[in-house]
Amino acid sequence: MTRPHLLLSSFAGILISASLLANGAFAAEPELLLVIKNHRFEPAEIKVPAGQRVKLVVHNQDSTPEEFESHDLNREKIVPPGAKASIFIGPLKAGRYTFSGEYNEATAKGVVIAE
Repeated sequence: MTRPHLLLSSFAGILISASLLANGAFAAEPELLLVIKNHRFEPAEIKVPAGQRVKLVVHNQDSTPEEFESHDLNREKIVPPGAKASIFIGPLKAGRYTFSGEYNEATAKGVVIAE
C-alpha cells in the first residue's frame, strides 16, 4: 500500500470508530439513580448485573451533606446538599455489598446485590 492510501485508510478507520461511538454502538455502563432523601437512601436495595461495571448517580436531596461510604465496595464520596455525584462500581462478583451514609448511619443504609 502506498503512503497516501495508508493515510486514507487510517483516516477512514478513525471516522468509522467515531461514528460508532456517536451512535452508541459501544454500550456505556448501566446507570442507576440513588437518591438521598430524609437521611435515607432510596432505593435502599439496588440490583446490578454481576461481572459488569455500573455507574451509580447519587443525588442528595437533603439540605445537609452526606457521605456515601462502602467498605465492601471500597468507595467513599461526599455529596453536598442538592448535588449529584457519580460513583463507578464493579465489575462485582455475585453477592451483597453494603453501603451507608457516614453522617446518618442510623437511617442511611443500603445494599447493592450483584446477580
